[in-house]
Amino acid sequence: MTQRRSLLIATGLAPILGPLAMPGLVRAQAAPRVRFTLDWAFQAPNAFAIVARERGFYREAGVDVAIDRGQGSGGVPVSLAAGTHDVGYADLSPTLRFLSENPGRDIIAIAILHDRSPLCVITRADGPIRTPADLVGRRLAAPDNDAARQLFPAFARAVNIDPARVNFLSVSPALREPMLLRREADGITAHIATAGIALQGLGMRPEDQRVFMYNDHGLDLYGGAILTTRTYAERNPDVLRRVVAASMRGFISQAADPNGAMDILKRVEPLTDVPLELSRHRLTMERLIVTDHVRRNGISSVSMERLQKSLEAVQQAFNLSAALPAAQVYTPAYLPPAEQLRLPASAT
Repeated sequence: MTQRRSLLIATGLAPILGPLAMPGLVRAQAAPRVRFTLDWAFQAPNAFAIVARERGFYREAGVDVAIDRGQGSGGVPVSLAAGTHDVGYADLSPTLRFLSENPGRDIIAIAILHDRSPLCVITRADGPIRTPADLVGRRLAAPDNDAARQLFPAFARAVNIDPARVNFLSVSPALREPMLLRREADGITAHIATAGIALQGLGMRPEDQRVFMYNDHGLDLYGGAILTTRTYAERNPDVLRRVVAASMRGFISQAADPNGAMDILKRVEPLTDVPLELSRHRLTMERLIVTDHVRRNGISSVSMERLQKSLEAVQQAFNLSAALPAAQVYTPAYLPPAEQLRLPASAT
């Protein structure tokens, strides 16, 4: 402790002068550590967090954010509920299911980045599955925590098939796409920007893939969201506002400069295939983010009525007693001002 600081404390002036008295101490205290888990390996759809960290946005916001890769969106609410992480990024739909099945848990979305859900079933265009009804009796490969697999019963209900008549093969993430390529599975459930681009990397062109997007078949779901627990939010409201604001800076920065963002991703993850990730970024923007609603209103302009219908679809698909109210699942209280949620013109 410096002589000046010792004198301030001894004379009782430190509490009065506050931050002006001990700037070094304030700087140390102004960077609380936040444990942030992503949904998957570091890829274009979740690169905003890496961009925010590497471009110093979290540091400028006064937070020290440690970022971990995930094993699927379904694992993120579990990690948050267990206290392993403070904040997470994941597809919202598995969280809706988790909350519906565990109403005592206090997971809440504090920003919704994707206006459309990425969840889908992908089959071979040259195969026998031409409509969702053709999935009956077929084999779908996916990891257990895959968001599209977890929400498949809701998709099945929307397209009038019995989910029990579709056979799932539990596989590691690395095996999912190769199994479809080798015809060891009839289809896969997946995040379109993850699996669709991965299949292209394995030589299966977009025209060789038949994709059934959940949003195109009666499930009007939101997509990727930043999540936390109410307990953490109530204890750390200012920290959360700073994390969300810096994350949104990363998101907008990536949208404005995808080439620079993918270069950052490669520095952090040397195995990154930059052209492939740029394709993944473009697909994410086109299919999931840039909608007429977002053009008019910005990111995370959430319709509570639409979110409520998503909750009801989950409740009906899993035969749960009642749907949770949307206000229990999402709050805009931690968002930055609306002007900071607008996509750059170059991205729309």
